[in-house]
This record gives sequence, structure tokens and C-alpha cells, in this order.
Amino acid sequence: MPGAEYALSNPKSLIGGKPVVTVDNVSQPTMTIYAPTGKNTGAAVVVFPGGGFHFLAMDLEGTDVCDWLTSKGITCVLLKYRVPSVPYVWQCDCRPHNYQISVPSLQDAERAMRLVRHHAAEWQIDPHKVGVLGFSAGGYLVAEISTNFKRRLYAPIDAADKESARPDFAMPIYPGHLAMDDGKLNPNVPVSRDTPPTFLVQAEDDNVDGVQQSLVYFAALKKAGVPTEMHLYAHGGHAFGLRPTSNPITHWPALAETWMSTIGMIPAANPRGGGN
Repeated sequence: MPGAEYALSNPKSLIGGKPVVTVDNVSQPTMTIYAPTGKNTGAAVVVFPGGGFHFLAMDLEGTDVCDWLTSKGITCVLLKYRVPSVPYVWQCDCRPHNYQISVPSLQDAERAMRLVRHHAAEWQIDPHKVGVLGFSAGGYLVAEISTNFKRRLYAPIDAADKESARPDFAMPIYPGHLAMDDGKLNPNVPVSRDTPPTFLVQAEDDNVDGVQQSLVYFAALKKAGVPTEMHLYAHGGHAFGLRPTSNPITHWPALAETWMSTIGMIPAANPRGGGN
């Protein structure tokens, strides 16, 4: 059985001038709801931190993201999904970077989407404006739930499980596991016309998962007729999150805000051009 959950932080390993806090051996999933600090738009985003399905970068790719979203009037739902250990997560040959469905993680993502919709009135959320955003392995989880939302991976628990698990929009940021070794799309993310509108961000110099991950997914989305927007930058590497750096890629959240407004999830910012 997996051991107890624990958190780690290396003060010598900095991103954007700050260390990263990771949570390892997650075996009990949790959802944390962050209410909007700006005017409530009715939109909500379920956030999946990355970490290769070994750990979760809960600040860099979690609470940092919620600070941004809530300031824009968007409810943030931070999901701590199960990553107890490689054998328990992958249920396969247990290589760290294979292409299988991460079943416990996807179960948690499905349950989170249904719970958000079930509590939409209570949490002042429009149930038709619930999206997902994830980084690296969390970006793969975004693609998984965007393409496998009809799969019932667990027995219904309560009335919430009558709700749809389909995201209304999706934002995989430097995702992994989407391109096979032969360059083709991972068949475990079967893109179709029902896949939600998608926003992708990737750096060409990402040496962890590689630019091909986003390119292959983008091509599949376009072929299926899914509204898609992709931003590809020369520099940024991997795991840049939202923390400010000297690279232009650091401004991707502003592009994401514009995109969310163009697909009708949030109001357009400053429609008359006034103020900040």
C-alpha cells in the first residue's frame, strides 16, 4: 500500500524567484474552492497541477493559478488528484512516461466536474461555463477528460453523478503524453467533434515533454473541427507556470483571458478601452 502523503520544497530550486511546493503520494483526493475576488463572471475552472503523476506542484501550478483566475472573476476549483505511486496510478507496466489512461486521476477529475455542476447554484457558477486547466501531466489530464468524459470510470456515488463530466472549455499548458513515439496522437485521447474548445500554450525549447505534444493535439483538434487556439513560443522551457520571467511566454495568461472571452465564457475586458 502507498505511504502517507507528504509535501516537499527545495529552497535552492527556484522558479520565478520562488521555490516550488510539491505534494507527493496523494491517495485521498480533495477539492478546494476559491471564490472570485473580482466581479463574478459565473465561470469556473477546475485546475489540475502537474507532476508526472508522481507528485503535484500545488503552488506553481495550483494556488498561483487560482490567484490569477479569481482576480478575473472566475471561481477556481483546485483539484488534488490521486498520485499515490507509479504502480497504483498507471495500472500498467509502470514506466514513468507511457501513454496509458491515468485511471484514478481521471476518476477524480470526472467527479470534480460533476460536483461543481451539482453545486453550481450554491457556488454562484454557471453550469454551462465550467472549464479545465492543467499543466504537464495535468495537461494530459485535461486532454483525457476532454475526450473521455462519457466513460463511466466509477460507480455512481450520489445525485452529483447524474451531471455531465464534459468541460465547456479546456486549457492544456505544456501538456505531456499526447504524442506517441511515432509522432501520432495517443489513441487514449480520442479527439472528436464533441471535444470542448481548447487553448494550448507551449515553448519550443521544452525538453521535458517536447513541442510535438501540443502540435499533435492541435492538429487532431483542427481535423475534428474543434475551435482551437495555440500559442507557440521560442523560449520558456517546461514548468514555467504563471510566475513572471523575462521570456514573452510569461504573458500567456492575458491571451487566455482574451480567448475565454471570445468563446463567451467571460465578458470581454474593458470593451470600451477604458481603465486597467
